Amino acid sequence: MAKQVETVTGPIAPEDMGKTLIHEHFIFGYPGFQGDSTLGPFNFEEAVGAGVAAAEKMMSHGVKTVVDPTPNECGRDPEVLKAISERSGLQIICATGYYYEGEGATPYFKFRASLGSAEQEISEMFMKEITDGIGTSGIKPGIIKLASSKGAITDYEQMFFRAAAQAQRETGITLLTHTQEGTMGPEQARLLIDLGADPASIVLGHMCGNTDPSYHKQALETGVSIAFDRFGLQGMVGAPFDQERIKTLLELLADGYEDQIMLSHDSITVWLGRPPVIPPQAEAGVANWHPTYLFEEVVPQLKQAGVTEEQLDKLFTENPKKLFAGKALTV
Repeated sequence: MAKQVETVTGPIAPEDMGKTLIHEHFIFGYPGFQGDSTLGPFNFEEAVGAGVAAAEKMMSHGVKTVVDPTPNECGRDPEVLKAISERSGLQIICATGYYYEGEGATPYFKFRASLGSAEQEISEMFMKEITDGIGTSGIKPGIIKLASSKGAITDYEQMFFRAAAQAQRETGITLLTHTQEGTMGPEQARLLIDLGADPASIVLGHMCGNTDPSYHKQALETGVSIAFDRFGLQGMVGAPFDQERIKTLLELLADGYEDQIMLSHDSITVWLGRPPVIPPQAEAGVANWHPTYLFEEVVPQLKQAGVTEEQLDKLFTENPKKLFAGKALTV
């Protein structure tokens, strides 16, 4: 049967996704934020209100769907996302998955790996959430979030890649990855494909951390999609400047890869715990890091450089639709 896309308010057809941002976070916290709750308490209504405001701004630019790939241990909260979706009308796709070793919550599954049970338990976690929903919410993830380290896919991270490939083989779920500072993209693609994953249902995230077109082509030639999804975050945490991203994107479009690229910001609407204090010298690097910057500043530059409306429609609408159409679900 035709594949359905799970959103936080229920399944939709891929054709109903419309204009899509492939990677934004409504709420996000680095593991450990829970321990700072005295000074950084969580307020459900404030988080939902901020999310609705962000959703309405995105929708004013024609966005109909947002993928929120917040990992399980980084504050993923499907009930918050459902409330934002219901109050705004924006379709939101959430994730099951864990973050990369350097910034994720590793002790739990590392301990279980020492006992020899972790990989099977990761598989069980993915399958339970995909088939029955997250916790007691009944809300099902539409993607598995995977992540690897700078310059390596560690043994810890490979457990999740193997479990995710197995889950995709069984269910057809889309896989969305984090490449730390734009490294290991081709390696992620080859690993997942060697494990039996469908390249048509894989998107490699944060690839715009690398500005070498030949690097991107190594990944694209495997059949996966890539995301230039950190627009607005510049000159810090390994992120290049947007003009470099745009130059690389334009070269890939000129070389005919318009059917395998998606765009986004990786913006964070609400930080869990206390909000980060940005030093004055870094403020310029995040001044444009918000979820409508693409439409206000980047798209006009792309058009001026000759990118057509048809190409933009592929980047924002047709390519996400194809990514999520993938294979039919078998569960």
